[in-house]
Amino acid sequence: MDYLLTDEQKMVKELAHKISEEKIRPVAAKYDQTEEYPWDVIKVIADADLFGIFIPEEFGGMGVSIMNLCLATEEFSRACAGIAVCYAASALGTIPIILFGSDKQKKRYLPDLSKGKKLAAFAVTEPEAGSDASAIKTTARKEGNYYVLNGLKHFITNGGDAEVYVVIAMTDKSKGARGASAFILEKGMPGFSFGKKEEKLGIRASSTRELIFTDCRVPEENLLGREGMGFIITMKTFDMSRPGVAAQALGIAQGALELAVKYAKQRHQFDRPISSFQGIQWMLADMATEIEAARALVYATARMIDAGIKDIAKESAMAKMYASDVAMRVAVDALQIFGGYGYMRDYPIEKYLRDAKITQIYEGTNQIQRNIIALHLIKEIAK
Repeated sequence: MDYLLTDEQKMVKELAHKISEEKIRPVAAKYDQTEEYPWDVIKVIADADLFGIFIPEEFGGMGVSIMNLCLATEEFSRACAGIAVCYAASALGTIPIILFGSDKQKKRYLPDLSKGKKLAAFAVTEPEAGSDASAIKTTARKEGNYYVLNGLKHFITNGGDAEVYVVIAMTDKSKGARGASAFILEKGMPGFSFGKKEEKLGIRASSTRELIFTDCRVPEENLLGREGMGFIITMKTFDMSRPGVAAQALGIAQGALELAVKYAKQRHQFDRPISSFQGIQWMLADMATEIEAARALVYATARMIDAGIKDIAKESAMAKMYASDVAMRVAVDALQIFGGYGYMRDYPIEKYLRDAKITQIYEGTNQIQRNIIALHLIKEIAK
């Protein structure tokens, strides 16, 4: 379908596609196997100025555009979701600074983030606080001109490789969710260290680590927004970032479909390509239709955000939920078309299935997305 992209959006999409095909696809299997961080590809993306496509112009970017972020993430994910999430996770860690940072904080951090000189990460999840973000136990105690952080974050994408971290910690436990605050931390701060790098089912090119805070002293000027705004910052950040996860899922699905179509045309059984069999054709038709429906939803949501519409929690949840569910269904059917070969690591399709699963889990499980959608729906109809 023609989504009537602007000239700038077409440029972003074409540039990301070129990087995807020339720089990412050839090394996707290598990074999946070695689980090394893809710094060489990150540098290519940075040199192409694609880290600035969602950052305001006054801080070195091209202007805030979630649509541009989605287009780039989708294209990168067609070739390797693991490498794509290294890029997208930096956007996730940057968005709260864009939304809630003071002018001084933005001037300090956004220029380097916009050029890819530094990467960012967003740290909310803890061993006992996943879907329930209000249950975090990491604390931030005010001492003079500093906040002293103690606690543990885990499953943090870009953990250990990012230089800038937005961390949610409790400044007043008695207030529950309203007692959470957000802080900007930098790699190398005394008392801030990293735990083990997780070994994962998919997106293995990306790093996922624990963050450990042991009497970590953070200057009070690194408080993001005001005390007690941590939960609001988290929710508003996810509202803006979830279309990016949806775009990652969309890219995985599109890449899997393309591999399935090519294989179906090449694979012969009963003296015919399997693409000539109605059963295969119907599978491909359903896959393509679901992908296009997901793309329409993702792009529409991104455009709503870029248009300045504030209350987009329901739509962002819909985009993330639907696109990730589509990615799983398409990846499973694509592997089925490959048959026994699809189960072997000699063929790339099994990686798409492994990569797809996480999109149903991180930045809020799809069960949580359904809760969000239903609650907003009930409120809207009650009016």
